[in-house]
Amino acid sequence: MKPVIGITPSPSHDEMPHGSFLRHCMAAAYVDAVLGAGGIAIVLPPQDDHTDALLDHIDGLLLSGGGDLEPSRYGATNVHETTYGISRERDQFEIDLVRKGIARDVPIFGICRGIQVLNVALGGSLVQDVASALVETAVIGHRQHEAGLRSDEIGHDVRLAEDSLLTEAYGDRRLGVNSFHHQAIDGLAPGLEAVGWSADGLIEAVTMPASSFCVAVQWHPELMFVHHPEQLALFAALVAAARKSAMAAAAR
Repeated sequence: MKPVIGITPSPSHDEMPHGSFLRHCMAAAYVDAVLGAGGIAIVLPPQDDHTDALLDHIDGLLLSGGGDLEPSRYGATNVHETTYGISRERDQFEIDLVRKGIARDVPIFGICRGIQVLNVALGGSLVQDVASALVETAVIGHRQHEAGLRSDEIGHDVRLAEDSLLTEAYGDRRLGVNSFHHQAIDGLAPGLEAVGWSADGLIEAVTMPASSFCVAVQWHPELMFVHHPEQLALFAALVAAARKSAMAAAAR
């Protein structure tokens, strides 16, 4: 069977000659990665009153990248000048999906913004701007497009924890990744375990040991897997976990 993976999109306000419209969009690469891993992809636009019903119809959840979370959601009283793309509607919807999904043990995979949503939903906090917060240290490049690198190129390495889900999936403790973020995990949420770090000490990957499958990364594997096939590994792991969950539910 092919499990159904629900993917959260980003809001986009488009100006057209006949008016302004809100669209819910995402890169096709997310869908391509899910299909390439053997799953079926559907889009989950914000529908706060129907979160439970949506979870009833998916076997796994993929939290996509996008704009920043509203800082007040993790206790910050200031908003850094680099903050962009805040959507209160998306924040609330994804946080609800995460909390209810974890309660149901729905397999979850978070990408870029997704690792931040997972952390905030469970009580963690974020660094609002990496370059500003770590100005006194040797910060590696976390926004590789500013250095002229393509989205499918390696921006830096990530060191993975021994015996972690990621090391098992990738078959190595060191992984080359791309990087397009200006925020990162600060205080790690209770229940999450850091399993990947960049050279400057930022958390790049987390898992939730108490769940059957809950993993999130700060990079964008969906933009890399065509030229770096190993980056499909976590999508394959998500699809496998979703298939197992769906089969168990069908047997009950």
